[in-house]
Parts: sequence; structure tokens; C-alpha cells
Amino acid sequence: MSTTDDAGANTTGANTTGGTGETRRLRRIEPAALAGVITHDITLFRRYWPSTSFSAVVEPTIYLLAFGWGFGSLVSVVAGYRYVEFLGTGVVASAVLFASAFASMFQTFVRRTYQKLYGAVLAAPVDVPEIVLGEALWIAAKAGVYGCAPLLVAIAFGLDPTPGMLVIPFVGFLTGLGFGLFGIWTSALVPSIDSFSYIISGVLTPLFLVAGTFFPVSELPGWARALSWANPLYHCVELVRDAAFGFAPLADLGHLGALGVFAGIMWLLAVRSMRRRLID
Repeated sequence: MSTTDDAGANTTGANTTGGTGETRRLRRIEPAALAGVITHDITLFRRYWPSTSFSAVVEPTIYLLAFGWGFGSLVSVVAGYRYVEFLGTGVVASAVLFASAFASMFQTFVRRTYQKLYGAVLAAPVDVPEIVLGEALWIAAKAGVYGCAPLLVAIAFGLDPTPGMLVIPFVGFLTGLGFGLFGIWTSALVPSIDSFSYIISGVLTPLFLVAGTFFPVSELPGWARALSWANPLYHCVELVRDAAFGFAPLADLGHLGALGVFAGIMWLLAVRSMRRRLID
């Protein structure tokens, strides 16, 4: 009895390699398992990338063209910038939001509920944290790329390119990581796919409208300006504008920290909720 117990205790949380008696303790995130999840996403993306890319890139670009031409003809300068420059840098955050939160919410829900994909993946040596992180990293990578589309349109309309703009895809990646994890978390909370309407209308749309994309946050009442610091999209907008027009090191560190905290919190919530749905 004690021999069996000792053997179980010795093999718990460890992986024994063939015949050598060597053991390797499993890490919380196994690189091979994580790479498998990402590779699966890339393989699927090759099949449907035209439709996904079209919706993620064109919708924010339409916002830029419509508001840039419409309001731009009435308001020439906002916060010291030409309105098309102000708007073009702000819409980057909108593109990142559309490419991350919306995609992760519906994609994760469909794969978990209808396709039963994650149940099959868990039959392999892959755990819930690796599924969540793999999905979120791939979504964040796409968001970082798609977020550059409105910026290229703004450059075509006269926005001067600067070396700092090379940082913008990384800002989009970090923001997309947080919102991708947010989408995964909420996908495990809602009882049906129709319930996403509450999240889109009650959470994402207000965040989108008061992030400083279309007008300066400084024009809002004091209490609203204070609340803007809790809006991850606001920090994304500020970082993108600073990358385009000139960095403010101390302020930008604060914005980066806020996005990092947001991603960290969403990671904990996403893993916990998905584990509850898939295992518990």
C-alpha cells in the first residue's frame, strides 16, 4: 500500500522519459503544447483569412474615412493636430478592438460549444492555460497587424510617418492580448451566443466611444476623465498618438503598465472560467 502511494506521489506532476528513469516536472505552460495550439490556429487561418482580414481592416478604415471627411471638413484642428491625424491615430485602437475582443468572443464560444474543439484538444497533452494563452497570443498577433491598416490610410491622407510608429504594432499586440483574453473570459460566462449583445452594447461600445478616438478625453467632465484611466482603449490610443507625434516617457510607462495589468487580470479570469467550463 505504501509502495503504491509513494509511486503515485513520485509521478504526480512529473513526466518520465523513456527507460532512463529521468523525470521532468511539467511546467505550467509547456512550450510544445502552446506551439501546437498556435499552429492549429495558423492552419485554420490560412483557410478563412480573406473574410477575417476584410472585416477587421475595412470597418475601422470606414470610420476613419467617414469621420475624417465628415468632421474633418467642419473641425480642422483638434488638440493641436489636424483632425485626420488625430482620428487616424485613434482609430488604430478601434481596429485592435474589433480584431481581438469580437473575434475571441465568438470564436471561443463556437469552438467550445458547437464544435467541441477544446474537449478534443484536452485529450492531447494540452491543458487549459495553454489553450487560453495560445488562442490569445494568436489573436493578439493578428490585432497588432490589423491595427496598422487605419494608420496607413491616415498616412495616405497626409499623416507624416515617424520612426516611433514602428512601436505601434507592439502596442496593438499588448492591447489585443488583453482584449483577446477578455473575449475568452466572457465567452465562458454567457449562456448563449445571443448574450454577447449585452457585452457589446453595455461594455465594448462605451469603451470604444470614450477612449479619445473621436474627441479628446480632456473635453469630458472631471469624473469621466478619471474613469478613462480604467479604459484600456484609452491607454492604447495615448500610446499610439505618442508613438506618432512624440513619446512622453513617464506617461507612456503608465499607459504600458495599465495595459499590462489589464492583460494579467484577464489572463487569470479567462483561465479560471475556461477551466470551470471545460473540466470542472
